[in-house]
Amino acid sequence: MSEPMTPAPQTDLPQGGTATIERTTTRELAEPGDGERFSHYVRKEKIMESAMSGDPVIALCGKVWTPGRDPQKFPVCPQCKEIIDGRFGSGDDDN
Repeated sequence: MSEPMTPAPQTDLPQGGTATIERTTTRELAEPGDGERFSHYVRKEKIMESAMSGDPVIALCGKVWTPGRDPQKFPVCPQCKEIIDGRFGSGDDDN
């Protein structure tokens, strides 16, 4: 005859299966295409006109778009910077 089975000891730990671990980190959501985005140089009055009318603007580098994001979140466009530096100097000089 077989021996009777004894029940497993009771614990507060799960006895198998799956468990869910919640992450509590937060991060800023990036919009699609943000990886290729730059801040561009555009005349300030053109930015204001665009904000009022919704019309697109043209940056020094030739990019055409309707501004709507905080430019401080993106690096400066290398082409726009090169044009500004060529016209006004880089501003990095100690002279």
